Amino acid sequence: MADTRFWHPFADMASVKGAEFVIERGEDVWVFDGDGKRYLDATASLWYANVGHGRPEIAAAIAAQLGRIEAYSAFGDLATPPALELAETLAARAPMPARVFLTSGGGDSIDTAAKLARRYWHELGKPDRTVLLSRTQGYHGTHGFGTAIGGIAANRVGFGPHAESEQVAFDSVDALEQAIERIGAERVAAFFVEPVIGAGGVHPPLPGYIERVAEVCARNEVLLVVDAVICGFGRLGTWFGIERWSVLPDMIAFAKGVTSGYLPLGGVIVSERVAEPFWSTPGAAIFRHGATYAGHSTCAAAGLANIALLERDDLLSRGHAMEQVLLDALAPLREHPACGEVRGGTGTLAAVDLDRELLARDAGALGRVTAAARDAGVLVRQLGAGVAVSPPLTATAEHFELAAQAIATGLDAAAAGA
Repeated sequence: MADTRFWHPFADMASVKGAEFVIERGEDVWVFDGDGKRYLDATASLWYANVGHGRPEIAAAIAAQLGRIEAYSAFGDLATPPALELAETLAARAPMPARVFLTSGGGDSIDTAAKLARRYWHELGKPDRTVLLSRTQGYHGTHGFGTAIGGIAANRVGFGPHAESEQVAFDSVDALEQAIERIGAERVAAFFVEPVIGAGGVHPPLPGYIERVAEVCARNEVLLVVDAVICGFGRLGTWFGIERWSVLPDMIAFAKGVTSGYLPLGGVIVSERVAEPFWSTPGAAIFRHGATYAGHSTCAAAGLANIALLERDDLLSRGHAMEQVLLDALAPLREHPACGEVRGGTGTLAAVDLDRELLARDAGALGRVTAAARDAGVLVRQLGAGVAVSPPLTATAEHFELAAQAIATGLDAAAAGA
């Protein structure tokens, strides 16, 4: 293959250039390369193809909207019907009374929530509440605030100073309490939490963790921001994932599964409490923030069609119903000498880690896992010390077994060495 001009995200371009693995089409849980070889999409692309690939209902909704108007600015008092309908649809499914701020994707949504948290406290006469707390291993996109609060160290290196932020141990409520006490609650704006940590290694929360975090935030008047970019729209079996813990957050950032990736879309579910200073009095506070394509008409139409499919095909609850089936399929891999740990059980997503000693002495071992799995016809995502599995919600137990077999082949390759 000839050299490429396309700079891939998160890629060693010196190795990737001219050696891309090109996907040409998709059908439900399957994708196909240029030679027509079929692969199980065991990662739902990048955690987002919740309803599967090639759904004609979403394509038809997109085409119909393009026939009316492709998009129009939503700044000021401007709107289009799909944007208004999508906001109403999402608000009706939110766990708390809320307003909906639409964005172009997950990174936009996190930056929106971070800026809104600070601006909220400014409007309440507490401008010193600017510190943003988050968790180690957490991933919140790659925009400015998302990079600042991200808990994956490698993603923060080399970009200079970050906004006022601090990460606490991802599995410790005490660490959060101690950080708030040390910094001073009067300086902390918000705490960001993924219900299940995704890109940082698929770490489900310990029992009681989410509930205790919510209590600590409430007691210290710290805004609780749920990052549901990966966990939403059925991945954990509910609309936004957080409902499983009966917690009412102040904001919920969403993206990915809202359209199942058919078009870029994201947003923030904003509680009435946080929205109130900006909605109560004409001529008062204006949130001077927004993406050019916020409320994009055709993206909103894709979102509405996707939500309709999640409901029609009963896919929303499937993320919960299939979580143990997925974990059970992968669990036997724990016995493989190259395997370190298998995690999952909260939502249809899981991780298989390599043995740490193997990884320490052989840096190429993890790459051999993903390469061998691909050769076996299954696409898994390499992250941290292992690989992630998060297939479309249409996947069955047979697909999970196929993924487990391919990963086993990968573990064999890792154990065999270069």
